[in-house]
Amino acid sequence: MPMLEFLNPDSVVSALRVRDKKHVLQELAAHAARRLPGLSDRDIFETLLQRERLGSTGIGDGVAIPHGKLAQLDRLFGLVARLEKPVDFDALDGQPVDVAFLLLAPETAGADHLKALAQVARLLREPGMLERIRSARDATALYALLANGPTTQAA
Repeated sequence: MPMLEFLNPDSVVSALRVRDKKHVLQELAAHAARRLPGLSDRDIFETLLQRERLGSTGIGDGVAIPHGKLAQLDRLFGLVARLEKPVDFDALDGQPVDVAFLLLAPETAGADHLKALAQVARLLREPGMLERIRSARDATALYALLANGPTTQAA
């Protein structure tokens, strides 16, 4: 079973060209809308922007996890993007962001939304995972890394 069940091979962008936080959210929304029939990039962008107004989803170490809930969704949806150049994201640690995980959930998702956020955070805390994400050669390699989850062994 994939480590991130809500992520699929078509939901990985290995070199997203963006200039600032707003552009990151717009591009993530556009990529998501192409994979989610019936949802507009504008609706997704507005949902992400509303969440960012509550506080930055830049969690530190160059990572952001923009997320939100949409009534039109019937399942969790994830997308990961490695940014071509880091951008200021008002992250908690003040560092620019170069890896973004988008997570969208149905309004009725309840705890599943929080579990998915925790799952992403756990994966990113694995020793060496961020370095492997940043050094993956392309979208296929990046997806394989995320689908297989951590490769570290207990000592």
